[in-house]
Amino acid sequence: MSSKPLDNIFERYISAPTLFKDREVLRPTYIPERLPHREEQMEKIGSILATCLKGGTPSNIFCYGKTGTGKTAVVKYVLKHLVDKTRELKIKEPIVSYINCAIVDTNYRVLSQLCEILGEKLPLTGLPTDEVFNKFVSKLDEEERLMIIVLDEVDLLLKKSGSFTLYELTRVNTMLKRARVSLVGISNDLRFKDYLDPRVLSSLSEEEIVFPPYTASELKDILRERAELGFFEGVLEPAVINLCAALAAREHGDARRALDLLRVAGELAEREGSPKVLERHVREAKKRIEADVLSDAIRALPLQSKLVLYAIYLSSRETLDASTGEIYNTYQRLCSLLNVDTLTQRRVSDLINELDMLGMINAAVISRGRYGRTRRIRLAMPKNLLRKLLYEDYRLKELRNFEKGVL
Repeated sequence: MSSKPLDNIFERYISAPTLFKDREVLRPTYIPERLPHREEQMEKIGSILATCLKGGTPSNIFCYGKTGTGKTAVVKYVLKHLVDKTRELKIKEPIVSYINCAIVDTNYRVLSQLCEILGEKLPLTGLPTDEVFNKFVSKLDEEERLMIIVLDEVDLLLKKSGSFTLYELTRVNTMLKRARVSLVGISNDLRFKDYLDPRVLSSLSEEEIVFPPYTASELKDILRERAELGFFEGVLEPAVINLCAALAAREHGDARRALDLLRVAGELAEREGSPKVLERHVREAKKRIEADVLSDAIRALPLQSKLVLYAIYLSSRETLDASTGEIYNTYQRLCSLLNVDTLTQRRVSDLINELDMLGMINAAVISRGRYGRTRRIRLAMPKNLLRKLLYEDYRLKELRNFEKGVL
């Protein structure tokens, strides 16, 4: 196959004028020199961690708020400046360990990563978790030092692997003779504390910092500052920033969403050779991002939720929507086919509510007059996309025959 079509694409891209001065500053992972509208949270976290500048052990901190409210950015920002300050004062700097529990999601992996940061190499698997914890304590306590452990999306660790690591880390200072540990937990789940063991809760939540959603006006300020760094002057249509901020404000004030909209809109404009980023580029970016986010969310669903979603798909093939009873009957047949434990109808109803909250389905209660009320459920996504994503799970591939009516 000739590479000429690709050569033409690459040459056209290289020769077209770029709209971006630095597109990396428009990514949520970029930590700017200034974090507008998070001064209060920075001050609180900074004042707690400042204890270590005089040799003290900072209290544990728990930060929570919805996605895109600046929790991770603020914590990283404060910790960077704290380390810079210790160097300026020529005092021993803390060991800062940042762990994203969406990626490092088991007790063993979290503890082995902490050991690795201290220079203690461990096998990927094979050791009992409590032995790994003891190795971490022993290595850390070899000298006087403070370790600040940031567990981002800590709720995912708890839900998948239980509270062992959290419990042990919250009481580790009672085992240490020379070293000290301070924990910073970050969670997007506002109900996270409901899952915690009371012993862990009292230790982890010594200091709580709440991150409220950004308003549309605050998002505009954030986008303006990033746009000045990320785009060349004059390439943004005046209404673009306002539209990005308004759309993200509807999504519970999510700054990540606002930045993604602005960056993807710029990439779409650049790809088509437009000299400016226009409102239509933002609307197209919104469609693309929503499709990507939805796809990732479906892939991450537990098996039972996927089966319920598949049952909704099958039950609504002939008509637009289906009742809870119809969906449950289909779900039972799917579980039987795959030899999977069947949940109660009440639990399946709870899973339907969760899928509704995630925006994958629409579940509306309608009145049937003297026959009472019922819930009609329909998919909120293209059926072809859903089918493709569900069949990516090897456990569901044999359901193709079910859909064809063979079983």
